[in-house]
Amino acid sequence: MNMKNTAIGIAMLNDEREHVWKANNRECMEVVEKWAEIIRKGVKSVDGSSPEVVTGSETITSVRSAQKVGAELSKANCKQVILCFYVWNFPFLVWPFINSLGRDKPILCLSNNSGKFPGNVGLLATDGALRQAGIRTQRIVGGMDDPETQAKVIDWVYASQAYTTIQNEVYGMYGGHSMGMETGYFHLVPTIKAFGVTVRQIDQLLLVKKMEEVDPNEVEKGLRWFEHLLGPRLKYDGKMLTKETLKTQIKLYLAMKMVNKEKGFDFCGLKGQRELTEHVCLGDVPEMLMNDPYDWNGPKETTVCATEADSLAAVTMQLLKYVTGGLPVLFMDVRLYHSDKDIWDFCNSGNHASWYAARSMKPEENFRKVTFHPALEYYFKAGGASVEFDAAPGELTFARLGLWDDKLYMVIVLGEALDLPPEERKVLNEETNPTWPHVHARLHCGFDEFIKLFPSNHILAVAGNHLRRLEYLCELSGVKPIILGSEAQKRIPPIWERVQ
Repeated sequence: MNMKNTAIGIAMLNDEREHVWKANNRECMEVVEKWAEIIRKGVKSVDGSSPEVVTGSETITSVRSAQKVGAELSKANCKQVILCFYVWNFPFLVWPFINSLGRDKPILCLSNNSGKFPGNVGLLATDGALRQAGIRTQRIVGGMDDPETQAKVIDWVYASQAYTTIQNEVYGMYGGHSMGMETGYFHLVPTIKAFGVTVRQIDQLLLVKKMEEVDPNEVEKGLRWFEHLLGPRLKYDGKMLTKETLKTQIKLYLAMKMVNKEKGFDFCGLKGQRELTEHVCLGDVPEMLMNDPYDWNGPKETTVCATEADSLAAVTMQLLKYVTGGLPVLFMDVRLYHSDKDIWDFCNSGNHASWYAARSMKPEENFRKVTFHPALEYYFKAGGASVEFDAAPGELTFARLGLWDDKLYMVIVLGEALDLPPEERKVLNEETNPTWPHVHARLHCGFDEFIKLFPSNHILAVAGNHLRRLEYLCELSGVKPIILGSEAQKRIPPIWERVQ
């Protein structure tokens, strides 16, 4: 099953003069088709699928052709549009096109940089008309064969895919925000205004009742899978972690899957503390399974599930999932900073996807580095397994949505998970909790900057450098990006941030 995505429309505005557009029309249509092919090849989900790319049947040369092409892309259900500029065009024609397609779509204005054909002149004239009417647009100018120009376009498509896909989703919040953590509340109005996504809160009691309906054969299958993958690293203690408590965690995972499907939730959050953790089981294993790209039945799409039903974390995670084409996303506590080493230890009893143990799509490669420990009775009286591993080294993009006076912003910082010697990792882990998952991270910003600006105790991350995609995403949604470190100096704020 292919990951969800939305169709992309591409159209080109042209000259109204018949003798002009007849002379350049063939070349202009070739440009449109080439960009469509670049996007089809460059935008891939982890399952190998690509979004549909729909091209206008002709260049826009009149009011009627603008209406025709706009209607074509609307009928094809295009949720974002790329306006190509290759020659001079008549700027007013953008309005019958946009109004036929729908003016609520993300718009990228894309032009060559040519002395022969003044595409960028047409872009500035046309895009200027859109912006003076208050429509947020984004612009890319460069050669179609230039790798950097192509990379910018591909990044914009990933960002617009995240924005347009999440708009029609509902977040399932199981149990409400945990322990009164108000930064994790689903702040309804600003979130709907920015991203369209809404929430439905479901009592955790429904999950407990649904666990009674779970197929016991499926539970046994999951138990055998874990026992095979983990072997002696599944540390049964006869009290907190037993076959029965692990089976309870598996039942909770299967119950969440069932309710997600019944209610139409594309992502979710699990409150856990204190009701489930003290009376049912710890949520670490079910949360891990949700966020992983596999379980005992084989490969699957990840389902974002936020620990402690941290809703702004869940929305951030869903956006990170989509801007990467479906990679698993990390959820961590901002736990401990080692100033002598400039290393953060991001750890919590929670949903580090096991994928990050080795960054492999093969569960056996990741689980070689995973241990299931008995849950800490001090915190989690109902028992179950705590998932423990140290994240594999590699580049990470960290992010988190926050609110200032009921307005959303997103803190973004690049960093990396470090490859530390085993003994050093062991010493660091002992300073927090050695039975929990850890990311030994170095952020590309200073400690003081991070502490002054970060909005929450929970931080999210995804493999790779996706800074530009998140910048595009924030600009599309009207969310202010707060970039930490030296990368902040490279960003050029859009006009609407400067004049408002």
